[in-house]
Amino acid sequence: MDELWAWLQAHSPIGGDQGLLLRMLKLSEEVGEVAQAVIGATGQNPRKGVTHTWDDVQGELCDVVITALVALRTLTPDTRDVFTRHLAKVTERSLGTARSSS
Repeated sequence: MDELWAWLQAHSPIGGDQGLLLRMLKLSEEVGEVAQAVIGATGQNPRKGVTHTWDDVQGELCDVVITALVALRTLTPDTRDVFTRHLAKVTERSLGTARSSS
């Protein structure tokens, strides 16, 4: 992630707070591409028909994850630790009660 972040930092035409905000907005663009791929995979646009596969959807979801991690890296160099701690909180919140009763 650090290498992708460094490359993006070096090649971004806009920096500072505006660059930070634009990096966060990139997530919306990527999520929109997931929606487009799902619509295309299910043929929900009758004018276009089936234009994507579920493999395309998987790839777009991966792009969302990568974009989110790069955005997180933009906010903190401790990306792995921040993500790991947050994942543990979400896991405990979601599965904590279920684990106790199993």
